[in-house]
This record gives sequence, C-alpha cells and structure tokens, in this order.
Amino acid sequence: MAEKIATREAYGNALAELGSKYNNLVVLDADLAAATKTGVFKKKFPERFFDCGIAENNMFGVAAGLATTGKIPFASTFAMFAAGRSFDQIRNSIGYPHLNVKIGATHAGITVGEDGATHQCNEDIALMRTIPGMVIINPSDAVEARCAVEEAIKHNGPVYMRFGRLAVSVINDNPSYKFELGKGILLEDGNDITIVATGIMVEQALLAREMLAAEGISAAVVNIHTIKPLDTQLLIACAQQTGAMVVSEEHSIIGGLGSAVCEALSGVCPIPIVRHGVEDVFGKSAPAKELLEYFNLNAKGIVEKAKIALSMKH
Repeated sequence: MAEKIATREAYGNALAELGSKYNNLVVLDADLAAATKTGVFKKKFPERFFDCGIAENNMFGVAAGLATTGKIPFASTFAMFAAGRSFDQIRNSIGYPHLNVKIGATHAGITVGEDGATHQCNEDIALMRTIPGMVIINPSDAVEARCAVEEAIKHNGPVYMRFGRLAVSVINDNPSYKFELGKGILLEDGNDITIVATGIMVEQALLAREMLAAEGISAAVVNIHTIKPLDTQLLIACAQQTGAMVVSEEHSIIGGLGSAVCEALSGVCPIPIVRHGVEDVFGKSAPAKELLEYFNLNAKGIVEKAKIALSMKH
C-alpha cells in the first residue's frame, strides 16, 4: 500500500487512455480542467474537449444534448457544483430522459481540505441517490477509479462518479481484482461483525480489521464501490453471517451508503447497524488529513463504531 494517487488523477488519466478506444467519448468541463484533471484528455484530444466556463448548469444541458447525438459525454466539475448547484439540470435534463451522460464529480467529501465547508460536499451521494436510474460509483483507489470510468462508458444511462482530491493508497493492485458494476467486493471474511466501506474509507476498514483482530474480534470487510445499484445480496449474506455491521463513508451519515444499507436490510435481515461518517454538521477549513482526524474518519473511528454495533448484538 505504498503508492499514493488521488482518484481524480486516475480519472483524468483514464479519460485520456480510453479516448483512443472509444471514439464517441467527449469531455466537458466548467473552467476547472487543471483541478478535475480532464486537462489530460484536453491535451490529447483537443477537438473532443469543451470548456463550458463557470456555467455548470449550462454544461450539463450541453452534455445532455451531446448524448442525444450518440456521443458519450463526461461532464466534470467539483462535486459541490455538480450534485449541489446543478441538481435541477441533472434531474430534469439527464435523469428524467435517462440520457447517457457521465458525471465526473471531483473534490468530493471533506478531503477538499482548506477550501472549507462551502466546497466540502458531504451530501452528493444522498442527492444523486434520489434520482431514478442514476448509477453512483465511489472508487476506493486509483485502480478502481480507472475501472469505474470504463464501466461507466459501457453502461447505457446516467452515471455519477465521485472522485477525491487527496492522494490515497493503491489497495487494489492485484491480479485477482475485478470491478463489476453493482457488485460489492468481500475483501476479508469474518464472523463477528461486517465493516462495509466505500471510497477512501475502504483502506481504513482494512486497518480497522487488523485492530479488531488484535482484540480477538473477527471482522469481515466489504468494499461497496457502486452505491446504486446496491449489492443487496452480498450485504444480506454478510448480515446473516456476522449479525452486526458498521458502515463507513466520507459523506454525511444522512442519505449516503449507511442509509442505503439500512434501507436494504431493515425489511429482510434486521441487525444492529452503526453508521460512521460525517455527523449532521458542516465541514471546516483545514488540511485534509487533519480533517479526517477531527471527524474521526479513520480506522480508530471504525473500531469505536464496530464495538457499539457489537454491544447491540443479541
């Protein structure tokens, strides 16, 4: 786990790489190509790149129009400007007609750091989950981010992809890794509790498992890269095996993966589930690593929540 790369970097590199393979792939950005890393695609395919300026709402309208002509548009901006500022356009111009637009939302979560609460989007998964037919992908590392981009291209319909600013460890660089849209990955088996994680919290979940093992607690670890559609089958199997669960995400505990898991299991396999994420608060301005510590979004925080879930087991 030595190498570190931000998922936004992997996103930009993947677009440039896949541009040769998919001739109908086009990329749009809202004056943030250097930050979203779509500039890598722009350099390689300038005729297939469109800078829409600081006009995100218009950009998603343009992307919708391009999709109707057979193009596969990737429209990119910060998560706050995509899910937040342009919710209306994404819902009505992309979601409602179920157009083949891919939304590359970078700088999601609190790890935007010093940009502060206004730019730290901890609500985007919640917002996008409410749009019928919207696929939501939140990759855990650069390997998964690259796979997510190609799978989004292959999928016919709107896709929301969530990428981060902070460089994170590469954890999926193994020959057996396989990305399948809508399928979670059981990274480690366990008997006492299941840790379900998404995005950058997957690495922390693996570390938390080691900490729990040192105390004699056997934890299963599940990586949910596709939040919608959710791999309910895997979650039910884990719930039945361990009888308790903690769900960890760099997102509000309201409306995100934790909520999705609770909704999925409550009617079919009700067990103690503790959500681990940003509580019902706004972010703060500070370096990303300090914010993760401040909000307890680390392995230690997962262990604490896991013990609460374990205490509620019958």
